[in-house]
Amino acid sequence: MAEIDARLREDVHLLGELLGDTFRAERGAEFLAKIERIRQGAKTARRGSAEGARQLAQTLDALAEDELLPVARAFNQFLNLANIAEQYHRIRRRRADEPLPFEERLLGELLERLQAAGHSRQDLARQIAGLDIELVLTAHPTEVTRRTLIQKYDAIAACLAARDHADLSLREQVRVRRELCRLLAEVWHTEEIRRSKPTPVDEAKWGFAVIEHSLWRALPDFLRGVDELLHGCCGTRLPLAATPVRFASWMGGDRDGNPNVTAAVTVEVLLQARRLAAELHLRDVERLITDLSMHQASPALRERVGETPEPYRALLRELRTRLFATRDWAAAALLDGRAPDARVLQDNGELLEPLLLCYDSLTACGMGSIADGPLLDSLRRAHTFGLFLARLDIRQDAGRHVAALDEITAYLGLGRYAEWDEGQRLVFLQRELASPRPLLPLHCRPSADTAEVLATCRVVAQAPAAALGSYVISMAGAPSDVLAVQLLLKEAGLQRPLRVVPLFETLEDLEHAGAAIDRLLAVPGYREGLAGPQEVMIGYSDSAKDAGTVAAAWAQYRAQEALVAVCARHGVELLLFHGRGGTVGRGGGPAHAAILSQPPGSVAGRFRVTEQGEVIRFKFGLPGVAEQNLNLYLAAVLEATLLPPPTPTAEWRALMERLAADGVAAYRAVVREHPQFVEYFRQATPELELGRLPLGSRPARRRSGGVESLRAIPWIFAWTQTRLMLPAWLGWEAALERAVARGEAELLREMRAHWPFFRTRIDMLEMVLVKADADIARLYDERLVEENLRGLGQHLRDLLSQAVRMVLGLTGQAQLLGNDPVLRESISVRDPYLDPLHLLQVELLARSRKLAEHGESPLEQALLVSVAGIAAGLRNTG
Repeated sequence: MAEIDARLREDVHLLGELLGDTFRAERGAEFLAKIERIRQGAKTARRGSAEGARQLAQTLDALAEDELLPVARAFNQFLNLANIAEQYHRIRRRRADEPLPFEERLLGELLERLQAAGHSRQDLARQIAGLDIELVLTAHPTEVTRRTLIQKYDAIAACLAARDHADLSLREQVRVRRELCRLLAEVWHTEEIRRSKPTPVDEAKWGFAVIEHSLWRALPDFLRGVDELLHGCCGTRLPLAATPVRFASWMGGDRDGNPNVTAAVTVEVLLQARRLAAELHLRDVERLITDLSMHQASPALRERVGETPEPYRALLRELRTRLFATRDWAAAALLDGRAPDARVLQDNGELLEPLLLCYDSLTACGMGSIADGPLLDSLRRAHTFGLFLARLDIRQDAGRHVAALDEITAYLGLGRYAEWDEGQRLVFLQRELASPRPLLPLHCRPSADTAEVLATCRVVAQAPAAALGSYVISMAGAPSDVLAVQLLLKEAGLQRPLRVVPLFETLEDLEHAGAAIDRLLAVPGYREGLAGPQEVMIGYSDSAKDAGTVAAAWAQYRAQEALVAVCARHGVELLLFHGRGGTVGRGGGPAHAAILSQPPGSVAGRFRVTEQGEVIRFKFGLPGVAEQNLNLYLAAVLEATLLPPPTPTAEWRALMERLAADGVAAYRAVVREHPQFVEYFRQATPELELGRLPLGSRPARRRSGGVESLRAIPWIFAWTQTRLMLPAWLGWEAALERAVARGEAELLREMRAHWPFFRTRIDMLEMVLVKADADIARLYDERLVEENLRGLGQHLRDLLSQAVRMVLGLTGQAQLLGNDPVLRESISVRDPYLDPLHLLQVELLARSRKLAEHGESPLEQALLVSVAGIAAGLRNTG
């Protein structure tokens, strides 16, 4: 491990040295020396040196106005380069005597454990082939890095891989170093921050780029690895049609609180996905036409193409022609909305059939090694990505559906739907769902908002079934919320089943989720119309913002238990959709541990989860890293299905109830009840500035108001920038302290040792407390917060210290992450680059606010660079 870490440090040093050369070439040696003085000052200040702190403050205070942005950019890029090196480090070449990374050995070790536990080889093969894991890529307002820079960062990682050979000639070493110099110069001379807000289509293209440049290659490599393990362990192969992991997207479909996502935008995103899918499959087919030059073929293939000397090429050229037609139609339809002609591929079966025919023919003719080459990869991509790349979910707030139906019932003279109770709504909805006639006459002209809801439903009705995932209803709370969507979709002409998914978000919603689904499944005729399992989405972000992470985590756990029991009672399969964010405050954290901590029975071979923003880039941006993370998901879902965690004891549950009650009381006492909290939050953090910056297509607020009106992402992001990290830990300090005061310390330790749910919560809390920094948070208060509010800031920092003490007492460690020094070092090594950015951000916020008072434009570009740099340094930010 020490040798591997030395290679990581060597890469970081090299990238920093070459970036410094770029600074020197553009701005001179004095600028580079100034950057180094700042870095050294931050480093020594971190070690407790008063002289280092003084030097750092003096150097930053002496910066001229025109130096603020370059200095912020320099430290931002240092952190991005450290991330690149660390990300590549996970997949770098290893010597024969070096152990495989955890992610690469995990599945093989799990299969051995499962066999030892009594699972037969046939059962394991069947379970893996039948897994249904769907990763839903979502847009993220804190992913500020431009796509053009992400591509350059990927090229830098490729250069690190090129260096990672002991036998490079001197000429080869020089060539790689020259390429790195060029790429770093390109990075430095490219604006890292977009000047305007991205549109929803921009966000979708960003997500598609991750598929094109990483997942497209990672997916078949991942499945090859699974296939090899299965063959070695179970003596069987992964079926060609197996898709244990698939991808969906919210980019261009999530219109909850985002007026920029319209029906027209959704159509454009669907067409962009079809265009790119056709282009990617075309690249595969072009290679196959080159490769498959053989003449021997099966009777089935001969019957299809006739007596041609190159039957495989003849068949694949037909497919190529149709893929060209599909790509060109999608590109043209983006401009003029034209309808597809007969040549356009409309069904995944049309893509798969010729590829399967080639595969079967090659296998039958004794050319299995050829069949199992690039053709097998193309087949697996076709099964997983198909013609539509990633299934698009639609999300809308339940209130929009209520408002639309209220307008419709008023127009028809039936009364006001919004004023009806649940019984009246259900009677109306069931009657209209059973009626063969349309609900609205053709001459009806609804309001703009209702027209948009209906237009979205028409897009859903007209799109191919394989292009769409689920229709998610935010703030759902009753069976009528689901039936209302079904009625609106019926009115739009939808004639096939579609999963309509209630999302339970707030603490109250989670507590009543089981009862709501029980009532829904009891609605006459509802179960017969289900398209597969009953999908239910569990919200992590808003529940944590509403109640704090202690109470939210326990409410999510209990909601899942209730939903499992309800669906079992009704004889209906359940699919839980986890709306997790990137941070601990939004349900984020290591995916493997999170899955294994779910309630027993809640992961039954199925798992659906959101993957967000910068987390997507760090988890799936490089093919090798993506492959590792896909292994983690598959292994975790398989283990949670076949070796579920223990059911918590009555004693554990009772203590968790007390922890949740104490946690929510402590959290709300600050966030909701403290009279100064909202004003302090807005002064101490860049919350207001974040709302003006071009961070995402979605507004920062759902409506006007205080903290309750904020979206969960900017709520988390603002506190992360100041390093107080308040939403991730507030409430735990009081809950744990009161448990210890009641004499329950030993029971807490027992829960941590034997209950994966509780252990994972404490591990994630420990990780976020390492990233928190009371001294940095104090700097924001001293420069930005009015004197009368600073007492609240000191109180919050005291609570942070209390949280650290309680976790250390529970874990028995002398310092946080004492049992994981590698992770601790990975976090702390960034501080000399993060500290200057925090100090710069404080200064920029102060100046920006002063300029804003005089009506002048604030220093938004430099401020945003500081935001991006801190986000890069902390990795999971929002």
